[in-house]
Order: sequence, then C-alpha cells, then structure tokens
Amino acid sequence: MAAPSAAASCEDFAEFQELLRVMRTIDDRIVHELNTTIPTASFVGKIDAGQTCKELYQSLMDAHTSRERIIKNCIAQTSSVVKTLREEREKAQEDVALLKQLRKEQTKV
Repeated sequence: MAAPSAAASCEDFAEFQELLRVMRTIDDRIVHELNTTIPTASFVGKIDAGQTCKELYQSLMDAHTSRERIIKNCIAQTSSVVKTLREEREKAQEDVALLKQLRKEQTKV
C-alpha cells in the first residue's frame, strides 16, 4: 500500500480523518492478510512463510510509521496555529471571532 505524503494537509479535519482511515486498511484487514500470508499444509513447500511474514510485518511497520509521521505533523501544524492565535488573542481581547477560531483549533489538537 502506498503511503500518502507526510505533507498531507490537516486543515480540513474530516479529510484528515479519511486519510487516516485509508491508511489503516492493512490493520483493518489483518486477519485476511494473515490468512493469505501463512500457507496452508498443502502449500507449505511452495511458499517461504518466513519471508512472507517478514514482508507483512514490514508493511505493517511502514504503515504505522507513515500514520505516526502524519499525525505528529498535524499536531505540530495545529499547535503552531494555536500559538499564533493565542498571541493574537492577547492583543485583541474583545475579538469574538478570533476566540472562536482559537477554540476550534484547540479542539482539533
């Protein structure tokens, strides 16, 4: 499974959630993956189970690493936006729209 780029935008939270859902496909299908990876008794001699399991493991680790990188990137981006909004909020205490935007970004984090 090709992993989406780590520069994925997290401005649209619904889009970000969909990206994570797609990236979880291998985890969601792990039973199927195991059933197709580990050979049955009739195919034991035809397939290198050890190598196949290593490849499945590597696919899982790659998927987890990609998801972790994207999640951490979004946390960093959103935290930076929150910091900026907090600084702006200190200067404009009466700005209700700014407060709403700040709360929205804090909720996203």
